[in-house]
Amino acid sequence: MKKLKFLHSLKFRLFLLMALTGIIPNVVLRAGILASYENRAVSNRSIDVLGQARMLSNQVVTYDYIKDTSVEIINAQLEMLSNIYDGRILIINSGFQIVKDTYGLDTGKTIISEEVVKSFQGEEITKYDSRNRYIELAIPLKKAESEKNQGVMLVSVSTDSILLNYDYLKDNAMIIELANLVVILGLALFWSGRLVRPFGRLTKYLEEVQTEDEENLMISDYTETEAISNAFNEIWSRMRVIDDSRQEFVSNVSHELKTPLTSMKVLADSLLSQGDAPVELYREFMGDIAEEIERENKIINDLLSLVKMDKAAGTLNVSVVNINDLLEMIMKRLRPIAEKKNIELVLESFRPVSAEVDEVKLSLALNNLVENAVKYNKPEGWVHVSLNADHKYFFVRVEDSGIGIPEEALEHIYERFFRADKSHSREIGGTGLGLAITRNAVLMHRGAIKAHSKEGEGTIFTVRIPLMYIV
Repeated sequence: MKKLKFLHSLKFRLFLLMALTGIIPNVVLRAGILASYENRAVSNRSIDVLGQARMLSNQVVTYDYIKDTSVEIINAQLEMLSNIYDGRILIINSGFQIVKDTYGLDTGKTIISEEVVKSFQGEEITKYDSRNRYIELAIPLKKAESEKNQGVMLVSVSTDSILLNYDYLKDNAMIIELANLVVILGLALFWSGRLVRPFGRLTKYLEEVQTEDEENLMISDYTETEAISNAFNEIWSRMRVIDDSRQEFVSNVSHELKTPLTSMKVLADSLLSQGDAPVELYREFMGDIAEEIERENKIINDLLSLVKMDKAAGTLNVSVVNINDLLEMIMKRLRPIAEKKNIELVLESFRPVSAEVDEVKLSLALNNLVENAVKYNKPEGWVHVSLNADHKYFFVRVEDSGIGIPEEALEHIYERFFRADKSHSREIGGTGLGLAITRNAVLMHRGAIKAHSKEGEGTIFTVRIPLMYIV
């Protein structure tokens, strides 16, 4: 249902967009053509009438028509011009009196208007009244060599014929526009459905993805769908990796927690099956059981540390800590373990360093690095820890002469429960969680950790952490 709503909504929006994209230019084009036609027709009519009126005004002046309006040739031409253009012509003398009206209505009356006054001042006036649909021209009546106006010829020409053509053109344009509208809506409906089709396939695939054996999504109809397909495939691959990692983690946790319990059960069953077992055997088996309990406890504590870091990612109890003193405390705590294996433990501080860190989490991370360097070392070996800083970061380097890490295992050492040498790790009590805890703690401080190692030649861990905590 949600899929159908999404597709229908997308299809409707595309349909509306394409329809408007086709309709709006049609409307604008129609309005532009009609407006252009009206302006052009009025301009041409004005030019034609003005030309005719100028010639007639010259004859009016030549025949001194203002003083004698009985001149037949002028009267005939006035009537002809009036009839041709369906207009009205007024001849006005210098006293603003109408001496000739082709309509015969206002002869002898006085007329004073803005156009007449300006024309008496020597201007030719052309005016279009779009509301009442007529063109008005005012032409001065004077001889070429004279500066004095004898009068004014006022010409009013109807534009009804232009209006009729305008309405005819408008009706035809409307018919064409409606026909285009039908075509546009049909094309919009067709193409909106066609354009949405790949998204329908995409939505259907996403809804049906339930098992890991699904094929990769690839809908390459458009650049966008291809990009979505590639992004989905990448996310899907990551999800598979995460799911595999989760399953492996659960399996490892179950195995690691079960192994000590199994050992304890075997030892306890062994003692119970021997009713008269000597005290020495009891002590030996109970010692072994105590070691298994300690191993179980360490696994649980490490798991709790990881869970706490995962939940509290980004929430550190930050304070200013003296890193030199912190490392001295870690070295003091681990020196007895190193002395048992005759391992030389050295701390070298190049300068005093104070930084804004979570002392508990950073202490746990650095302790894991130094403890691993001791535990996975060779007898009579050495561990060298150094501290340095610049204006922005402090650096802790932990180098040992131990057994090293195989090159192919380096990229996996921060994975939970990963062990490069499982048999050796179990012998010394490693849980496979120490480096995962260390990496999490370093990243929470916005820092970085790097490892360099060669099998049989030792390992170097370098930690870089900002002096000022970055929120």
